[in-house]
Amino acid sequence: MNLTEKPLPEGWLKVKSLDLEAQGVAHKPDGKVVFIEGALPFEVVSAQIHRSKNSFEKGALTEIHRESSQRVRPECPHFGLHEGACGGCKMQHLHMGAQVAVKQRVLEDNLWHIGKVKPDNVLRAIEGPTWGYRYRARLSVRFVRKKGAVLVGFHERKSRYVADMKECRVLVSHVSAMLVPLRALIGSLEAVEACPQIELAVGDVQGRDGASEVTALVLRHLVPLNESDLNRLRQFAVVHAGVQWWLQPKGLDTVHRLDELPGHETAQLAYALPDFGITMPFRPTDFTQVNPHINRVLVARALGLLKVTREERVIDWFCGLGNFTLPLATQAREVLGVEGAEVLVERSRDNLKLNQPVALDKYTFAATTFAARNLFEMTPEILIADGSADKWLVDPPREGAYALVQALAALRQKASNGLTAPNEMSWSPPKRIVYVSCNPATLARDAGVLVHEGGYRCSAAGVVNMFPHTAHVESIAVFDWIG
Repeated sequence: MNLTEKPLPEGWLKVKSLDLEAQGVAHKPDGKVVFIEGALPFEVVSAQIHRSKNSFEKGALTEIHRESSQRVRPECPHFGLHEGACGGCKMQHLHMGAQVAVKQRVLEDNLWHIGKVKPDNVLRAIEGPTWGYRYRARLSVRFVRKKGAVLVGFHERKSRYVADMKECRVLVSHVSAMLVPLRALIGSLEAVEACPQIELAVGDVQGRDGASEVTALVLRHLVPLNESDLNRLRQFAVVHAGVQWWLQPKGLDTVHRLDELPGHETAQLAYALPDFGITMPFRPTDFTQVNPHINRVLVARALGLLKVTREERVIDWFCGLGNFTLPLATQAREVLGVEGAEVLVERSRDNLKLNQPVALDKYTFAATTFAARNLFEMTPEILIADGSADKWLVDPPREGAYALVQALAALRQKASNGLTAPNEMSWSPPKRIVYVSCNPATLARDAGVLVHEGGYRCSAAGVVNMFPHTAHVESIAVFDWIG
């Protein structure tokens, strides 16, 4: 039977696409949408429906009648639809090239359907290692009394329970190998039931013999740890070379290094941006990209698209610790980095001071300053106060940069209507904006404002495969001023 020409048997569904949650999207004969976990585009499948609404249904794959040529065997034994499957990855059953293509389609669909924007050019996807790429993670910990065992890992698919993981193929290999020993360690603590989380970050520290890789483990504990438990942590660090223990008794402001001596600064973790001679120190709970390999390429691609010259002033909105600001300082005349919290601004200034003497051997550093602003309450007045810039780099959190682009559009509308105030006469919009996004929906919303109200065109857009095997879509877009 030719399934593409004849009607399908009752209950069979032809999958058309994947949604943002990596679910197959099909339609019943009456047009009702069905989302199917585990199904891939162009497959013909059967599904067990577990949720039914007036406009859609959700189900799980039960049988494949025609398999996609892009279906592959998952490498991780904890991936799948079975009970207890890990929910960390959603696309291991799809060929990597097809994963990237799906994410590119998600980006383009969002830009069009939400922002009514179509980029002039589609950028080649930024790709890197597909396994062992994750240098940061937040692992849940749970003592299962009935089993008398401790679980350490990600949550089960669509569940609050912790998956029974003994390895993780997306974590750095030495961290994956540490999961079972960590279970045994936590199980040996007297505070076993009061340790709900371990946050990890892998980075470099500078020592007498050069840089060495270190794994910082931040243990969240709800009760004070006694000396016996602390000694067990210390012994674990002896056995597993390169482990640093940090403790978090309460909020993030309580995070501290185990055995840190008063007046002695702990050797800081850092990652490198070697193309620009930059070293970026960070604390294990700081936001940094989980994939340092892709981050290096992303920074270089973003600056390459921005095309900064030595005569230009640049503003880096949502600058964080200076991931883009410091490389920009090696290319521009003047750089302003703006972030929402004063504590991050201070950290950025520290990173600038650290890098200037080293980078000056290779680069001429621009005049670089940092400022704290509430970036979710931006106004035209604040934009004017921060001054004109030739180029902008925008790298917001998932919420996007709506207030920022709205303020920019408002100034353009005032100018178009001849309502520019005297103090606004000298201000001009940036000629080019490079927008790095971790949420295609908010990027599309903001792109709509820039294109339809702000006087820009979307010159290019493409995906950044920062999180292989997951449905997370990171992207980059370029906007050029057309007036």
